Amino acid sequence: MPERITPLPPDRAAALAGAYGAAVAATRRRTWAGLAALVVLAGLAAQAAEVRPLVLAANLGRFTDYIAQILPHLTLANLPGDLAEWYWGWPKWLGLLGETLLMAYLGTLLGALGGFVLCFSAAANVAGSRTACFLVRRGLEFCRTVPEIVFALIFVIAFGLGPMVGVLALAIHTTGALGKLFSEVVENIDMKPVESLTAAGAGRIETLRFAVLPQVLSNFVSYGLLRFEINVRGAGVMGFVGAGGIGQELLVAIRNFYYADVSAILVLIILTVMAIDLGTERLRHGLLGGLR
Repeated sequence: MPERITPLPPDRAAALAGAYGAAVAATRRRTWAGLAALVVLAGLAAQAAEVRPLVLAANLGRFTDYIAQILPHLTLANLPGDLAEWYWGWPKWLGLLGETLLMAYLGTLLGALGGFVLCFSAAANVAGSRTACFLVRRGLEFCRTVPEIVFALIFVIAFGLGPMVGVLALAIHTTGALGKLFSEVVENIDMKPVESLTAAGAGRIETLRFAVLPQVLSNFVSYGLLRFEINVRGAGVMGFVGAGGIGQELLVAIRNFYYADVSAILVLIILTVMAIDLGTERLRHGLLGGLR
């Protein structure tokens, strides 16, 4: 037999209802105040950035006109010939695209190694000293704060044109980005294995190898693959500053108004990035047990 619920006294029920209503009203006021602040800040940011919706609407047609200009003229009656004309430079473009992929791969590899070496000193829970942790974190911040293209410009001045400067720029920026991500993964580990090995007399290297790495290695690889995707996109524009790759050919096509070449190169880059995204996604899911 269900128990009978004893009603609250009227004055007690009224007091609780009043308190609940006041709490709801306060929550609503905070929500509306937050939305108002967001709108005001967005308006101030738009004004400072000179975002003008009317000007954008008035000149949007120029953007669509350019898109229409770079689209190739393909017909069903002569589709093979039109495609051959559109991709007349595909051997050269594929070679430059391969150079871009190698730049991204090598930059990611070097950056991942740098981030791996530095992440343990940047993680507060396993760092050797607070001073080293502070200094390494500031160094990683510098590496990831400066854009890759700025590093590439500096290296072009120092070493001249070529893909090497793109690799160096990507490697430095990747070291900063992955060092930060790796250190955050390390800071979220279960410290019991670390404490056990430390109590048993294990050194720092043994503790990191047997207590930390097994917990973080899959996430490290996952972040590394994700960074490779990002670096492929970044390497695609490195050619704009003379760092080689497909970006340099794209810049030449844009400057010389070779409209069909612009669209052909863009399609190549987009398809390559899509293929890499799909492949690395499956690898990440496999590492994290997401594939069935």
